[in-house]
Amino acid sequence: MVPVKSFMIPAEKFVTVGRDTDVKTAAVMMRDRNIGSLMVTRGGDSKDVIGIVTDTDMVRRVLATAADTAKTTVEMIMSAPILTIDENKTLLDANDMMAQSHLRHLGVSRGGKLVGMISVRDLVVFLTNLPRK
Repeated sequence: MVPVKSFMIPAEKFVTVGRDTDVKTAAVMMRDRNIGSLMVTRGGDSKDVIGIVTDTDMVRRVLATAADTAKTTVEMIMSAPILTIDENKTLLDANDMMAQSHLRHLGVSRGGKLVGMISVRDLVVFLTNLPRK
């Protein structure tokens, strides 16, 4: 089976926001870039990831509670810590972990350090491109 590292989004390509970013700004970024998640960092340009905010977080923790989008920060609604899987585990392992944890995004780690991210969308792309019998 294919290792997770083959399909992960490398950390250098993460779209990040600082933890003090308001959720409206974050939602606009996600819409404009057509992505379902943002990595939350201690500072705007920092690679020190402290959490993840997803489109699901926006719906459940902002819209469903009628939170003020200009006053609610991504840190207030983010998921943290990020659940990770070792880069050498298989895509099947990642699928199982996501299913058991009810998550759509997993961090990918190497030696305990976050080096990438994989999503359910990445798994669907992989499965869609498998040869058909």
